[in-house]
Amino acid sequence: MNKGDIFDRDTQIQALLKRITAFKDGYRQNIAIIGDEAIGKTFIIFKLLNIYSDPKIITAYLEIRPEPFNSLIRRFIGVLLYNFMSNSGLELKEDLDFLLNKSRQFIPKTVNKADYILSSLKRSKKNNLFFDLLSLAESIYEESGKKTIFIFDEFHNLENVGIRNLYKEWTKLLVTNKNTMHIIISSSKFRAKKIISNNLSLLFGNFETITVEPFDALSSDIYLEKKLNDYKINKSIRDFIVHFTGGYPFYLDVLSSAIKNSAHEDIIKILEDFLFQPSGILNQKFSNYLKRFIDTDNCQQYISILHTISSGHNKIKDIAHLLHKQRKEILARIDYLVEFDVITRSGDFLTINDRVFNFWLKYVYQGKISSLTFDAKNQREVFINNIKCMIDDFVKNTKKSIPERVSELLHLFEDEMVQIETKKIRLDRFKEIKPLELNIRGIRNGLIGRSYEGIWVVAFKQDALTEEDIAEFSKECKKFRNKLQRKIIVTLRDVDSNARLRALEEKVLTWDINHLNYIFDLFYKPRVTA
Repeated sequence: MNKGDIFDRDTQIQALLKRITAFKDGYRQNIAIIGDEAIGKTFIIFKLLNIYSDPKIITAYLEIRPEPFNSLIRRFIGVLLYNFMSNSGLELKEDLDFLLNKSRQFIPKTVNKADYILSSLKRSKKNNLFFDLLSLAESIYEESGKKTIFIFDEFHNLENVGIRNLYKEWTKLLVTNKNTMHIIISSSKFRAKKIISNNLSLLFGNFETITVEPFDALSSDIYLEKKLNDYKINKSIRDFIVHFTGGYPFYLDVLSSAIKNSAHEDIIKILEDFLFQPSGILNQKFSNYLKRFIDTDNCQQYISILHTISSGHNKIKDIAHLLHKQRKEILARIDYLVEFDVITRSGDFLTINDRVFNFWLKYVYQGKISSLTFDAKNQREVFINNIKCMIDDFVKNTKKSIPERVSELLHLFEDEMVQIETKKIRLDRFKEIKPLELNIRGIRNGLIGRSYEGIWVVAFKQDALTEEDIAEFSKECKKFRNKLQRKIIVTLRDVDSNARLRALEEKVLTWDINHLNYIFDLFYKPRVTA
């Protein structure tokens, strides 16, 4: 496995380079990059801008942030002209008047249009100015032959700067401005997907979505090892950090830096400093995050729902029961939290998107607000004990075999519905779960679970899954055909494309380590690490 491919987000960057090359050659595909905050989206763009350069392509990166409309207009023009002039050989200044004057000798008509836009601001004539801005790229192409790629970071914030008919007018330009490509970025996943689906969905000029995910368990382990350099820590602690952070680069960076800078390896003390102490950066981060709900209606209900989920009660029916609320009312609050990317709904289950925030809610925030004495020393002792128990439970589970852990997981199923990728599955309540020895080359261990609905057969393979494995497993399962309901192969390695296709044909579910950890998360069980 190439470390650069993992940590430099090479897969996403290569996809972008492919689209940019096609754009230069006359085929345009707009791109949307979506992912959680601090997951590495902007890193991908900056890495792209660092390695890509073409005198015929202008790349104009603009962070869309809360600011007056006039400021956005001036910044937009400045960024566009600066990047147009970047290959001119002239010494440039980040000064709008300077850039207008220097650009005028190369693209006079475009600069005249920019002057008109700026003068319209002074006359308070702001209608359609944003779309006039976007059209500057086509004007540049007519005068210079250079195409433009607009990169709007947190593009959804355009809704908050007072642009009339934003998406209606923008979609017109997406169709007509064929020498302009758009790359839009958003940390508001739910909102961005809704905008792309409902407002920016076009036959021509549509957006291809690239989703940036946290690192998987194996990648997280290698990333952590790389960040620690030659600093050696206990393997169990390293695995725990991978589990605890959920593969988020930001948290892996924070913890690895703290470990390297500490006099001795003490993950409990480090987590205390970051999460429990008032000055801890993660404590402050999450405290500020919660403040977004303070000025909203039903503030306390939102926080109560989050705490209930973090405490392990993450089924909708259980939340309604514990909070003594009608299901309809709870669903309305849940929809709000889903829309703002705080939680995710998967069938009957809810999960808090940020694993570390989930931990903080349960062991720090709730501990402090429920304390009767405000005794910081006592709260600290409780917090430390909770971390110790969490680590002990994690280490205890890592010593178990995967079949044993999956067997324990199956015993927790109670006929809930869950969505794994695009497929909805009922998690049957089993009346019997037993080990099953399979007569397949490379696959010996299995489980058979019997419910009132039928039989689940689960097989386990340590190595990569192949097409032949699928065929042999499907053949082995035919002895159960009268009552067979689910055929599943669990692998801790990759599933090749041919195996996936064969699995679809044979109606076999293939669960890799990410699928397995997804279900472990739903039941608050420690993840499987590399």
